[in-house]
Amino acid sequence: MKNRSERRPRVLYLAFYFPPSRASGVYRARATANHLVEKGWDVTVCAAPLDFLYNVIGSVDEELSKTVDPRIHVERPSLNQYTWQQDLRDYSWLRRSFPLMAKRVYQFSQTKLFPERYSSWAWASVTRALKLHAKQRFDVVVATGNPFASFGAAWLFNKLTGVPYVMDYRDSWTLEIFHDVPAFPEGHIAWGWEKRMIGKAAASVFVNEALRSWHAERYPEVADRMMVVPNGWDADVLPKAVEKAAAEQPADAAPETVSEAASETVSEAVEPGRRAPLKFTYLGTLTAKQPVEEMAEAFKIARRHPDLADAELQIHGHLGFFKNSPGALKARLGLQDGPRPEGVEDTGLRYCGPVSKTEVGKVYEEADVLVFLAGGGKYVTSGKIFEYMAFGHPIVSVHQPGIAAQDVLDGYPLWFNANSLDVEELAASMVAAGKAARDLTPEQRAAARRHADTYTREATLIPFEQRLREIVGDR
Repeated sequence: MKNRSERRPRVLYLAFYFPPSRASGVYRARATANHLVEKGWDVTVCAAPLDFLYNVIGSVDEELSKTVDPRIHVERPSLNQYTWQQDLRDYSWLRRSFPLMAKRVYQFSQTKLFPERYSSWAWASVTRALKLHAKQRFDVVVATGNPFASFGAAWLFNKLTGVPYVMDYRDSWTLEIFHDVPAFPEGHIAWGWEKRMIGKAAASVFVNEALRSWHAERYPEVADRMMVVPNGWDADVLPKAVEKAAAEQPADAAPETVSEAASETVSEAVEPGRRAPLKFTYLGTLTAKQPVEEMAEAFKIARRHPDLADAELQIHGHLGFFKNSPGALKARLGLQDGPRPEGVEDTGLRYCGPVSKTEVGKVYEEADVLVFLAGGGKYVTSGKIFEYMAFGHPIVSVHQPGIAAQDVLDGYPLWFNANSLDVEELAASMVAAGKAARDLTPEQRAAARRHADTYTREATLIPFEQRLREIVGDR
């Protein structure tokens, strides 16, 4: 058997949302696991059970699974689906026979043990990991949240084995980032758990400086073990379209509009002398926490300008993360199923449906202007903005002023930011972005893409992988 210095370092990655899940955090998890394998790590992932992804939340992307490195070993520990079960036939024997007792047992686990309904998966992950560890030792554990029970699992595994762990905050647990207030009242067991877990962690990682600073202020004794690892764009699923965007623009190209050329490749021939309608594009999962009404109203106003009279705002992606989300979001957008009734104004909004991760490059490349719609306040970055920048199109912001994503966009030369949710100001920035798309030169687009190149996943994950090696080396 190889000794420790000769074998590949071995990491246990606790990532509930992993392909084929299409949850927002899955792209960071997928990229991290792939990056570690590529850098010489032996990676084992503990992820959500497939029956939960397919049958309970119905949130999957089969094509995304094909982008996971085949060298990654994926385990899927069980999850107690008590709060999701609606069918009596799915109930356990205890719940069918003694429903009140089953309810009390579940409530006790949430109020006295760990305050998250994914906690059973975390403890099952520890059990599975201990068996794997007995066969071949893990050198480090990386836990990504949410769910934040993964942090609890990493803490417990460390307590039982001494293996160091890293907490990757894709989101904040105890800070409600959409309203900038604590997520739990003082005295809640979540605070005790977080202090316990972050205090023992070899490192804790955050997606932006605002979140790192908030946690450093609350836990100053471990601030020196905190670091920022921003999200990025995935060069392994976008490269063909990105390379095409660069290759199709010769250095001596005339400054005719890139947007027109892209539009004509995907639409029917345009009449001579008439320019193709501008395509404003939003790509991502639309949620109830985003200012969708402001976006829709602002675009309606912007279309009154002659340059945008026939423009469309195409929405690509899922409407919410759950089966019952689409109806409410369509109503907020003013979208109707079927043909538009006679006499009803055409707002230019089009819902184009879900897009596989492997097909998003085509959607981006065919856009003229990308609409960055985001909810929340100063702690919000949104992983989608990194992909947006990779294609070098004008980007128009629709979000509260001061969110963390502005730090990423700062320096992007084709960013149009009203710095407000006032619909008139948003409309003006949409008009300006549309004009920029009409006049876009190859040089402008190349400059925008150079800014984006600093945020590839490869670039953002290099310091993280180096920190893991330091942790393993310290042992």
